[in-house]
Amino acid sequence: MLINLSNHPKYYWSSGQLDAALKKYKTVVDLSFPHISPFANSSQIKKRANSYLKKIIELFSNSTDRNNAVHLMGEFSFVILLYELLKKKNIPVVVSTSNRITEEKDGKKIVTFIFVKFREIK
Repeated sequence: MLINLSNHPKYYWSSGQLDAALKKYKTVVDLSFPHISPFANSSQIKKRANSYLKKIIELFSNSTDRNNAVHLMGEFSFVILLYELLKKKNIPVVVSTSNRITEEKDGKKIVTFIFVKFREIK
């Protein structure tokens, strides 16, 4: 099972990204990324990270597959704290990589991301 903890639910993913996830993990489960206030302090973020760690452990405890990981992308301080908690529990963490294509059109910057692969963070 791949738990997708990002601001991009799997239904927004390209077919290439979804296919890659399903090939390796068989199932993708969305876990909504929390809103992290820019005014939150470190202890508030740590409390939120611990709460999400419990949710992740619960989801994995119901998984029959032993090939599990968390796709973790989002607000940087939360991601760092949760990553550290996940690693202490030996829960694999992956990030999605992409090619960024930028063009300017009519004075506006248009950015397109093309999924490449999932990268495990060790």
